[in-house]
Amino acid sequence: MATFPNSFLWGGAIAANQVEGAFNQDGKGLSTSDMLPNGILSPHQALSERTDGIKDVAIDFYRRYPEDIALFNEMGFNCLRLSIAWTRIFPNGDEQEPNEAGLAYYDKIFDELAKYDITPFVTLSHYEMPFALAENYGGWADRKLIDYFERYARTVFERYKDKVKLWLTFNEINMSLHAPFTGVGLPEEASEQAIYQAIHHQLIANAKAVNLCHSIIPDGQIGNMLLGALNYPYTCNPDDVIAAMHENNKWLFFGDVQARGKYPGYMLRYFRENGIKIEMEEGDLEIIASASVDFVSFSYYASGCASADPKQKEVGNIVDSVPNPYLEKSQWGWLIDPKGLRVLLNFLYDRYQKPLFIVENGLGARDEVNEKGEILDDYRIAYLNDHLVQAREAVLDGVELMGFTSWGPIDLVANSTAEMSKRYGYIYVDRHDDGSGTLERKRKKSFFWYQEVIRTNGASLKE
Repeated sequence: MATFPNSFLWGGAIAANQVEGAFNQDGKGLSTSDMLPNGILSPHQALSERTDGIKDVAIDFYRRYPEDIALFNEMGFNCLRLSIAWTRIFPNGDEQEPNEAGLAYYDKIFDELAKYDITPFVTLSHYEMPFALAENYGGWADRKLIDYFERYARTVFERYKDKVKLWLTFNEINMSLHAPFTGVGLPEEASEQAIYQAIHHQLIANAKAVNLCHSIIPDGQIGNMLLGALNYPYTCNPDDVIAAMHENNKWLFFGDVQARGKYPGYMLRYFRENGIKIEMEEGDLEIIASASVDFVSFSYYASGCASADPKQKEVGNIVDSVPNPYLEKSQWGWLIDPKGLRVLLNFLYDRYQKPLFIVENGLGARDEVNEKGEILDDYRIAYLNDHLVQAREAVLDGVELMGFTSWGPIDLVANSTAEMSKRYGYIYVDRHDDGSGTLERKRKKSFFWYQEVIRTNGASLKE
């Protein structure tokens, strides 16, 4: 088989806080991301006076979405993963009534996608939440956020039930362990006890959203999303194998709760041995057990290694790991491991026996416009080609794969560092790290490559 299933969803993935801009317009409140306008690597800025940042305009998708969606259609997309900015719907998070201007905006987005038969695939919370909830309630540390998120989910499910059938709850939910302000609205120095308690509240909210989606949109599907942080043992030393098992369990925990409906034994042991006591109310575990997701989605950019020797660890972009001597690195130091995607797909499918969806994968690189006005990003083509070949191998292995939405089909602001120079797109945006540029869109060489991949349903990929 040289192609993917006939029902395969091809497209790209974007996030509201990295493309929209218009951070304070049409009734929108400030989000935690808006309080870090120059990247999540400076979290303490959120506790001081807000400064202007590159995310405030981003790539102006808020106004330019018809042009951008037309370009996605030209590539052949039949799916676009995007997020709703929670603060466009409930500016402070705890209002009784939603902001109609925000709801109407996403109506326009979904109607524009429908013009081209592009399936919207919507994330409810993509690395942002109302800042007022973090400031006034301490973020997800407060159980009240379960009700606020449930109200938000119910509002958008009821509003868009005829327009959106594919949903995700929280983007890369396991990243709260590494960036707690971004994930759960807690200070970066928060204790493990506080982080896991907040995560418990978020997992209950996830379960309630799953059940709401199933009741309000009977023909809809809702999944979870993991950062697919696959770790290999650094050596065949059994201590390294166990170290890799522990590292993988840190993120698989989130998938186990959302797909299997219960706290796994290895996590209960970790809590016992580290003095972590999760406060639960009666019925919490029953709510979690009642709400298994329909599919498991994940991002995959790089694999890592784990070693029992702490001296082997290397500082990375948010997540630290042991470098793999058999792999090359990207310009940003991320290990390039296409075969790891096949391993991960088989690993997750064996574990959950649920359909899988690759909702983020791509290469961040510095793209240059040559004297002819071209962007010849052959390195991006090679990266994506090799990963898609391995995804196809996983399908041949028997993995049920729903689709592939590469990260950043159009250049956008990097979440971690707020750089424009770290480009992922098939579409170049004339904007730079200092905020200069015309915002003009330009097709890269990879635009036409991906167009052909979609047209042939993967048959054009090169082994």
